[in-house]
Amino acid sequence: MAEPIDVVRQFCDAWGSPDDIDAALNLLSDDCYYHNIPLDPVEGLEAIRATVLAFTAGVDRVEFETLHIAAAGNVVLTERVDSFIFPDKRIDLPVSGTFEVDDDGKITHWRDYFDLNQFM
Repeated sequence: MAEPIDVVRQFCDAWGSPDDIDAALNLLSDDCYYHNIPLDPVEGLEAIRATVLAFTAGVDRVEFETLHIAAAGNVVLTERVDSFIFPDKRIDLPVSGTFEVDDDGKITHWRDYFDLNQFM
């Protein structure tokens, strides 16, 4: 079994072009719960895919820079800067994330906390 902290590191490192988010989303369970706080939560892989694609519309590239990461059992906490690179601008968004990883090495819960006004 993969260590939960390694699964989350792989997830954060997998981001790139919004046209190819499968590398990251393949690390989520089919019934994953995603709450991108302060937005409404979504559940299930296809709902998460739709949410991520909507959130990254017009973005050339997404980068997750992990500043700090810690794990206790199956729970992993991250402090990150998520960068959204558009053709004409870049938005660097401080994010704190909480992930829960099951025994199969899949992320079952993903919660990110950030300031929506900073993204807007």
